[in-house]
Amino acid sequence: MAVLGVFIAYRQWRTAQNKLKLDLFDRRLLIHTAARDYISSVMTSGRSTSEAEYAYLAGTRGAKWLFNDDIVDYLDKVLWHKICDLGCLQSELEGLPPGQERSEKVRKKAELKKWLFAQMEVLDSKFAPFLRLGH
Repeated sequence: MAVLGVFIAYRQWRTAQNKLKLDLFDRRLLIHTAARDYISSVMTSGRSTSEAEYAYLAGTRGAKWLFNDDIVDYLDKVLWHKICDLGCLQSELEGLPPGQERSEKVRKKAELKKWLFAQMEVLDSKFAPFLRLGH
C-alpha cells in the first residue's frame, strides 16, 4: 500500500511540474507574440503607430520576471530603442520637403525597417530556449 501512495504522490508532483511549465510557456509566449506583432505591424503598414508601440510596451512589461537579462536587455534596450528611432524618423519626415535631407531620412527609415524584419529570426532564436516544452 505504501508503494501505491508513493507512486500517486510522484504522479501528482509530475502533474504540478508540467502545469508550471505550461503556465510559464503561456506567459512567455505572450511576450514573444507582443514583439512579433509589433514587427509585423511595421512590415504590413510600413510605419510605426503609437497603438503598436503601446501594445509592444504593455505586452513585454513582465519580461524581467520570466526571462534572463539577455532577453530583457534585448527587448528594453535594443528593440525598444530601434522602435523609438523609427518613430522619430517618421516624425522628422512629416512635412519635410523633397531634397537631400529627406532622401537621407527615407534611407535611414528603410534600413531600420530591414533591421526590424531581420529581428523575426533573432526573436525566435533568443526565445527558443524558453519556449521549449520538454516531455
